[in-house]
Amino acid sequence: EGQKNKELIATPVTISRNPKEKVFIETSINSIRVSVCIKQMDEVDKILVKRFMRFLMQRAEAFVILRRKPVKGYDISFLICNFHTEAMFKHKLVDFVVQFMEDVDKEVSSLKITLNARARIAAASFLQTFL
Repeated sequence: EGQKNKELIATPVTISRNPKEKVFIETSINSIRVSVCIKQMDEVDKILVKRFMRFLMQRAEAFVILRRKPVKGYDISFLICNFHTEAMFKHKLVDFVVQFMEDVDKEVSSLKITLNARARIAAASFLQTFL
């Protein structure tokens, strides 16, 4: 009944820099769902983001507002209910989501750099056998 009633559900909003980097915000009378699509430029980024998001979603209970399953087409989703806003500071919730997005982007970039460095070392040691 709640999903069919137009008075309880507001129009969803999509904020995007480009098609690969966007945020989808859905609101209702007592909750808000924020879904994030993280920038993925190549196949390595896609694999790293998928693995990292899976790692975080397995630990969703530690994050309280993190959903275990994201909205289709997005990498990760947060569900903030009315009892979260009553128990926590609203500005801190917003700061957490923004900081989380920034940190995930930094972490994926760091993982990619580490992966490339390890691949370079492995390739160099492999090629040493031919010299």
